[in-house]
Amino acid sequence: MEYAVAPAPVYTLPVAGSEQQFPVNRLFCVGRNYAAHAREMGRDPDREKPFFFMKPANAVVAVGSNAGEGEVTIPYPPKTANFHHEIELVVAIGKGGANIPVEQALEHVYGYAVGLDMTRRDIQLEARDKGRPWEFGKSFAQSAPIGPIRRASEVGHVVEGEIALTVNGEARQKSDVSKLIWSVAESIAYLSEYETLEPGDIIMTGTPEGVNAVQRGDLMVGTVANLDAIRVRVAG
Repeated sequence: MEYAVAPAPVYTLPVAGSEQQFPVNRLFCVGRNYAAHAREMGRDPDREKPFFFMKPANAVVAVGSNAGEGEVTIPYPPKTANFHHEIELVVAIGKGGANIPVEQALEHVYGYAVGLDMTRRDIQLEARDKGRPWEFGKSFAQSAPIGPIRRASEVGHVVEGEIALTVNGEARQKSDVSKLIWSVAESIAYLSEYETLEPGDIIMTGTPEGVNAVQRGDLMVGTVANLDAIRVRVAG
């Protein structure tokens, strides 16, 4: 087959303890999925139906090797003066499906990782307040640094455990995965009613309270219990 232009690259994430790479298909992000974060964003934390936004595959920045080592640098993006961190539990889908029952949803999970949903907050809030899409605030290149994937067969399913982020050694975000408004299984089941999930899809499950701005040169360290920590620096 002859292409008119060069095909887009395949973006991948390392699989911890393996030489394999996990090919990324689509990134679905659950919005306002911790009650305290919903409050700090000025929204009602009641358990309404979940909502999702998407990031492009080129948002992915693989952090560390399959041994969970290393640090990556991401650019400070243009057109913002309020670049925010959002630490998240990341779910990698290994088996696709539509209309997945919540009781079977975790069977579709390949593994879990730690990730950041980096956000141009000023642009996002302006769009939100005008009733416009969030794309320029959320869906841009290198806005989703993600660590090595730990297979569910190795670590089990992540339903609880500390999730935290520090910036330059200072605590910024700290909560527990058990505080998700919509659990991993519920998010998968609900999303699959609207979109047939495919192997390689990524779900970023939402961020707890404490989101804030980072500056050029800052070092973010994100953790979720029993997963590989990530170290992400903002370019100076």
